[in-house]
Amino acid sequence: MIGVILAAGMAKRLRPLTDSKPKCLLEVAGKTLLQRTVDAMLRAGARELLVVTGYRAGMIRDFLAIHYPELQIEFLDNIDYEHNNNIFSLWMAMQELHGQEVLLMDSDILCDPEAVSRVARQEATALAMQRHELGEEEMKIVVDADGCITEISKTCKVEDAIGESVGIEKMTPDYSEALYQELRRMIEDEGLIDIFYERAFERLIPQGHTFKVVDTTDLFSYELDTPEDFEKAMAAMPSQLY
Repeated sequence: MIGVILAAGMAKRLRPLTDSKPKCLLEVAGKTLLQRTVDAMLRAGARELLVVTGYRAGMIRDFLAIHYPELQIEFLDNIDYEHNNNIFSLWMAMQELHGQEVLLMDSDILCDPEAVSRVARQEATALAMQRHELGEEEMKIVVDADGCITEISKTCKVEDAIGESVGIEKMTPDYSEALYQELRRMIEDEGLIDIFYERAFERLIPQGHTFKVVDTTDLFSYELDTPEDFEKAMAAMPSQLY
């Protein structure tokens, strides 16, 4: 299983914290978000990584070279990161890895590493979900009676959704191949470079490709979008994760 980390974004809402470093190199309890992500992926069974960089790419490369000198890491540089969204970074990664088993994470997820392992252990294509009160900003999930996703977006009805996607996905080889083909159509044919990659997940559902939901509500997870979020996360994070 290959771990894919998307780390190209500028995280403008986190300024001034991200004026001089990428979001993934911000620290929580003495560890960077990137270090926590890599450690969780290795614990979950990833044996090599592909990292898509953009904003302050050199800092990310240097950090990983210093802290993980023995780990096989491939880097892809999203040089136009200011003008595209994470769907383009995912497209870059899937050009390299389609048809392989992939564990996908954004680089800024603060969560219990067991959430990553729980998703990675699934035989089917799966993603992590948290149950909590939902609003307009969350990437919401609607499922069928078998617990498979029928809709994943920020615009689906709150009353239909069962929770929020955490941003941890495990893809089987069949799914990663289908995702590559759909991303090719979206990027090359339709020019959809400035949207969230979950739109590709949605478009695959009518084609028979979807995700099994893995409930990780019992495990710590926090979305870090503003400087205030970091303070709240520190207060809420269980001591065993320090």
